Amino acid sequence: MTATRRRTSPLIFLMINMFIAMLGIGLIIPVLPDFLKEFQAGGKVAGYLVSAFGLTQFLFSPIAGEWSDKYGRRIMIIAGLALFAVSNLMLATATEIWHLYASRLLGGIGAAAMIPSIMAYIADITTEDNRGKGMGLLGAAMSLGFVIGPGIGGFLAEFGIRMPFYVSAAVGALSLISSLIFLSESLLLEKRLENRASRVKKENIFRQLVLSFKAPYFILLLLVFTLTFGLVNFEAIFPLFVDKKFGYTARDISILITVGALIGAVIQAALINKLIHRFGEKALVNFTFFFSAVCLVLMLFSGNFWYVLLVTLVFFTLTSIMRPAINTLLSKMAGEEQGFVAGMNNAYMSLGNIFGPALAGILLDVHVNLPYLAGALVLLFSLVLSVAWSRKNAQTEEKRERIAS
Repeated sequence: MTATRRRTSPLIFLMINMFIAMLGIGLIIPVLPDFLKEFQAGGKVAGYLVSAFGLTQFLFSPIAGEWSDKYGRRIMIIAGLALFAVSNLMLATATEIWHLYASRLLGGIGAAAMIPSIMAYIADITTEDNRGKGMGLLGAAMSLGFVIGPGIGGFLAEFGIRMPFYVSAAVGALSLISSLIFLSESLLLEKRLENRASRVKKENIFRQLVLSFKAPYFILLLLVFTLTFGLVNFEAIFPLFVDKKFGYTARDISILITVGALIGAVIQAALINKLIHRFGEKALVNFTFFFSAVCLVLMLFSGNFWYVLLVTLVFFTLTSIMRPAINTLLSKMAGEEQGFVAGMNNAYMSLGNIFGPALAGILLDVHVNLPYLAGALVLLFSLVLSVAWSRKNAQTEEKRERIAS
């Protein structure tokens, strides 16, 4: 019973941390169109702001993953939460466009410190058999924060357009304090000292990317990139898209995102482990890539609120299955380098966050439908990659079995 409690308690705090981080992001979404109007900014600036976040997340992710292996998961998670809180406070007090960019650049560093360390922490405290469940619970916490955030953000906007940003900074500080008090270290001191003593020189981020092309899990990292690219076409531009195309209010946007993400959170918490064991990660990834692309196209056909709600709900459900399935496959292939591979995972996700929003923002200003069409094409390309990789792996396994027999 004691061992179980030790394994469960840290997972709960990791889920709380991820929930609060996503809550802070979700709080902002409904007010984003009106907030940017204060700065006379549109889709292009909205896209660039998300890209700025992704840029520093990309540059610092491998460094954070390496430090996570050397100095521990806990200190990196705490540092990430501190930067997250400061970043949102900067947003709340911004008076110039460059303040917004500075805030997002700092927030990307915080995400780089926190997310790979949380994923590596879960790998530390789970076995391969229940890792899918751990990743699913983490994903559920992310979705739940995204669920509650927009609803609260829409409510807080009644007290001022900047109120959601202040509250986001406050909940980040609360998570920081709770982690300082309650979160223990998952990586043994001996392992940390061994990693620090290692004289193997780590390559810079760009060299690491080149080397990752030859890694057995490269296609999975590429799928992380394309998944993120497609997702941000939906999420980063969504408030501006439905405002511009259908004239939706902040309350409408809150309801759409809240309901869609809530269903996704329930599925992750209750079904992801069963789905992985029943169908396997590869089959789930292929299925969800295809139908996610279909959802992006369907979003263009009607402005009926209930229709958009249904499509949004299905899209969030599919992506809530997709990400933990890919993360579980990556974690299983990582071996002893959980922190490093988690850092590379975050780096590829950051690349998606850099290029996806920038392109989506530019395309939105050209034509309102173009971001979702581009996102659908990227997701379909991901499906082709995933199917080809799965077949190649199956053929390799068959050859090994024939040689062994």
